[in-house]
Amino acid sequence: MIGRVAHVEFAGPGSALLTAPLTWGQRAIWEAIVRTAPDDRYFNFGRVLKVPGSRTVAEVCTALAALVERHGAFRTTMSDALRTTMSDAFRTMPAEPYGRAEPYQRLAEKGRLPIEVTTEDPDRVLDELAARPFDYFGEWPLRVALVLDGDRVAHVVLVFCHLAADGLGAAAALRDLRMLLLRGPGARLPGAAQPLDLARWQAGPEGRRAAETAAAHWEREYRRIPPTMFAAPSGSPAEPPVWRALLRSPALELAVRSIAAAHAASTSTVLLTAVTELVGRFTGHETCAVLPISANRFRRDTTDIVATMSQEGLFTLDRRGASFAGLLRAAGPAALRAYRSAYHDPADRNRITASAGAERGEPVHPYCCFNDMRFADPGPARCDPAEITAALARTSVTWPMSQDKLNCRFCVHLTTEGVSLTADTRYLSRPDMERYLRELESLLVEAAVG
Repeated sequence: MIGRVAHVEFAGPGSALLTAPLTWGQRAIWEAIVRTAPDDRYFNFGRVLKVPGSRTVAEVCTALAALVERHGAFRTTMSDALRTTMSDAFRTMPAEPYGRAEPYQRLAEKGRLPIEVTTEDPDRVLDELAARPFDYFGEWPLRVALVLDGDRVAHVVLVFCHLAADGLGAAAALRDLRMLLLRGPGARLPGAAQPLDLARWQAGPEGRRAAETAAAHWEREYRRIPPTMFAAPSGSPAEPPVWRALLRSPALELAVRSIAAAHAASTSTVLLTAVTELVGRFTGHETCAVLPISANRFRRDTTDIVATMSQEGLFTLDRRGASFAGLLRAAGPAALRAYRSAYHDPADRNRITASAGAERGEPVHPYCCFNDMRFADPGPARCDPAEITAALARTSVTWPMSQDKLNCRFCVHLTTEGVSLTADTRYLSRPDMERYLRELESLLVEAAVG
């Protein structure tokens, strides 16, 4: 990137330094990062904000300082701090809440955030900023670049560390930044919920009750599901092992909306059901377990929090002799249970995983994920079967990504681009990845027009 580096000075509210345990969401993504390193750049993500009006570099930096001061997540780093440095608010917690290897989160009151200033294409800048892993212990969890048009800032590029924010947290941050830019210097927004507040709630009585309810679901289901979904070697590993295939299918989109309308379901539930059914067809399992990612923003104080709230829930579906319509009927309540189980303490889940593995004599983990990353469900809508069938001519499959390591074996993502499958080819070969996506399209189109 060609440009210069400026700095934003920030001074947020609170004590000079506060150290606390990780929240459940931070712990979940930290475990994924550790299992994926050194390819953990996989979890970085970014956004580009078109700057409203005409703003100088100084004016945008003032707004960025206010943003970082407002949201403690952006001035929080990981720390190996000992328990003796922790705030009094957390001294009632167990001495080692997550084991000795678990870091803590450290909130800084003051600091300097480096800012790249450039004239390059914003999307290219985003890709460059996201291309390297974060230094979780020594770098602020937010990278920023200002893209100039003349002497004014046209775009702000932000790349987020997943320990600081998830997709909805990033959306809240962009909304706040835009408001700060519109209001101009000196603008202030109402107080916001903070990750440290969340950590305090999760450690308290209400949090523990919620965690115990979720843990009961995991414990019950881990006793009956197959040990893992994709256990057999594919025999055709690629180099590097992890690849992503992206299916762009207007026919699938129309079919999903039509099925949702016919069965009074959400499009997300229709896709989760179809993904799970096909996992069973590819693996031979009659009972399938998939880990859907839940936003976990159902409490009023977490709706707009800038934090990583998303975690895996546990969705199980029994396929024996069921039609797709029958599977959809069962999937509704099963999905509700799964999303409720996503708001869990990873320490409980790790304990249950170890216990189930010991009881069954082999490791238990689905390694099979489903992540609906669309910000809104497009909604049910009955579609003309002829229109769905005609749209099949516009289907395409591309391969946008590959890397050496991933914390999972099979991950389906739903985005506005389409349906992608990221998989470890040691367990699902590249030809089978493409076959899976095309059969997913066929299953849904057949269900919609049949």
